[in-house]
Amino acid sequence: MERSTIVVLLAISAIVYAFYKVTKRTVLDRIPGPASKSFILGNMGELMQNQAGLTEFSWQETYGNVVRFKAPFGMDRLLVSDPKALQHILMTSGYRWRKYRERKELSRLTSGKGLLWADGNTHKRQRKVMLPGFGTPEAKNFLPLFFSCAATISRRWSDILLTSENQSCVFNIPEWASRATLDAIGQAAFDYNFGAADDHESELGKVYQNMLLKTFGSPSDGTLIALELFRLLPSFIVEFINDYNPMSRLTPVHKVTKVANAVAKELVSTKYNALLEDKSKHDIMSLLVKANAGENPKARLTDAELISQMRVLLLAGHETTANSLSWLLYELVRNLDLQRKLRAEIRASEKVAASRGDSELNIHDLESMPLLGATVKELLRYHPVAIHMFRMAHEDDVIPLSTPITTMTGEILTEIPVSKGTRTVISIPAYNRNKELFGEDAQIFNPYRWLEPDHVKRGVSLGPFANLATFSGGTRSCIGWRFAIIEVQAFIVELLSNFEFSATPQIDKVRREAAIVMVPTIEGEIEKGSQLPLRVTFAPKGGD
Repeated sequence: MERSTIVVLLAISAIVYAFYKVTKRTVLDRIPGPASKSFILGNMGELMQNQAGLTEFSWQETYGNVVRFKAPFGMDRLLVSDPKALQHILMTSGYRWRKYRERKELSRLTSGKGLLWADGNTHKRQRKVMLPGFGTPEAKNFLPLFFSCAATISRRWSDILLTSENQSCVFNIPEWASRATLDAIGQAAFDYNFGAADDHESELGKVYQNMLLKTFGSPSDGTLIALELFRLLPSFIVEFINDYNPMSRLTPVHKVTKVANAVAKELVSTKYNALLEDKSKHDIMSLLVKANAGENPKARLTDAELISQMRVLLLAGHETTANSLSWLLYELVRNLDLQRKLRAEIRASEKVAASRGDSELNIHDLESMPLLGATVKELLRYHPVAIHMFRMAHEDDVIPLSTPITTMTGEILTEIPVSKGTRTVISIPAYNRNKELFGEDAQIFNPYRWLEPDHVKRGVSLGPFANLATFSGGTRSCIGWRFAIIEVQAFIVELLSNFEFSATPQIDKVRREAAIVMVPTIEGEIEKGSQLPLRVTFAPKGGD
């Protein structure tokens, strides 16, 4: 059967199914939301093709924290940023709300059938085996390693600046950050040096560079419709289509799969041999292999699952941190006073460390820097790298609300009864800019909100860090959130201690590009990949 015939049959099936769902009236029909301009596409173009967060902010301002919108073929969706609703969906409901099947497929493409892909009992089993490597002590013990990786970038930049005119140079921050954080996750997770910061031609670094942006950035109308059609096909058919699809959009993920799988297989074999010879180390993967060996055989991860977990660590452990670091430097060149105050705080802590005979800050030094802590919290609030979470009710449920909804018929809802199969899109940026939680200035980057009494409200408990949605929450909360925070702190301490950052003329053209994660690009230059060109010079010595 020709591809065009298959597409037509799928479209007809989708329309028949959509007609059935559309004519079946539910409470969702009465929840306010934007009008749909297209039955075929619905509002998905507005949500997924705009800059990250912009559509959600507009809808939130107009309709509130729960918004009904249309997916392709007239299907209802709920955009959710209400605190109590998110607490219920992400935390108290356990696995009663699960990832969309077609969204799981995107996770499989980027990192295999690991923790990002898994759901239900499979996710519970995989997470249990992985947890021993992600405790607080383990995260804190990696601080010297993170400082070492940051110092490698400092040395490279210093060498370039010393040979540059006026000891000044423009660096594309995301490119360097990606290389440095790849080395950091390599050493922390696998006790393996990828050498990406020293060797720009590192094969693994090359295939990961801009992979998410090339594959998922600026999705076409056809791509959004195809994602909706995928729900009608069995998973094995969707996987076959994507694994052997020759379209150029999927080439980057196919390259990553080939290279990352080869590296992962070699490392898994090395870790097993080390365990057998009682030479196991304390990197995350060694702890994972050791924990897996101690599990009941029925609960153990297969070799394929272990390889997928390594790919999860590679992707989530360096791309997210690299983007976070880029967005933080973006804010610091727009607020030079904050940059100076942070540097002064860092220098003061360095003097304290030197007075006790230490050449490097320890974890207690980082924790004693209030402005650094507040700035990292504000970074994660204002620039959450992950944008959306897609969750579907696995059974009938009732969603509680922090703020009541007035329906289009005038009814006041304090909770929303939903049927099995109801689909929600959780907006992390919209929740993180909730004015009732984070103040009337929630749309402004302001680290000082975290240092002022009562500026940030307690609200409901959500997520593992600072009541933010950035690391999700509950059974699917980010397993490596502690590592991410400590790593960002280490990099910013090292870089601000040695360098001063200033804006270039392109700073006003920076876009918050949505490509599953939020990537900095330059307006009209998306084909050049992730870009944030900043001018770097040596930081002034002594007091600022």
